[in-house]
Amino acid sequence: MNKILIVEDEIAIAELEKDYLELSGFEVEVETTGDLGLRKALSEEYDLVILDLMLPNVDGFEICKRVREVKNIPVIMVSAKRDDIDKIRGLGLGADDYMTKPFSPSELVARVKAHLARYERLIGSGVKENEVLEIRGLKIDKTARRVFLNGEERIFTTKEFDLLTFLAENPNRVYTKDELFRDIWDMESVGDIATVTVHIKKIREKIEYNTSKPQYIETIWGVGYRFKV
Repeated sequence: MNKILIVEDEIAIAELEKDYLELSGFEVEVETTGDLGLRKALSEEYDLVILDLMLPNVDGFEICKRVREVKNIPVIMVSAKRDDIDKIRGLGLGADDYMTKPFSPSELVARVKAHLARYERLIGSGVKENEVLEIRGLKIDKTARRVFLNGEERIFTTKEFDLLTFLAENPNRVYTKDELFRDIWDMESVGDIATVTVHIKKIREKIEYNTSKPQYIETIWGVGYRFKV
């Protein structure tokens, strides 16, 4: 079942859109503020986003821009504003479609189906998606070797990326510093496991909100490290 996110501050409109889409077999979630909509769009997996232009806290233009930086899913922008400049700007930021209010809910459903079908054809036509790990706002693009936190790219060295990816691919398992040194540096550790400690510290500085209380890479005292999910 395709999963759709609606970011719309007019609750009556959002509920009407949700009802029509659910009747057509879609799973639908609604957010009524721009900041929460942006957070959900970046941290969770959706097949399509329906995005109002005028939103509290963060507008639809900024959400579209941030989503498009890290995801290729279809984005339909909706607005009561009829100015061509807004439509041009929205499409220029990567929106796939722009609908002007008021519109028929059945037309919205038809456009959603068309964009999803087009996207699925594109994905299935030999265009291979990047291999990506996503954990609570942290996105690790293994193919491009890039890391994003809530849509913002964080720059990693080769070994930092390899160490983070290894731990993220093996969640909830505790690794000793010796094991990590052997796996990432491909050699027996000879009193140089401090290298692991230094790299963990640098990784935490880039992805943790509070390095003293890490939410991703946890220290298991006397043993080693574990990636929490």
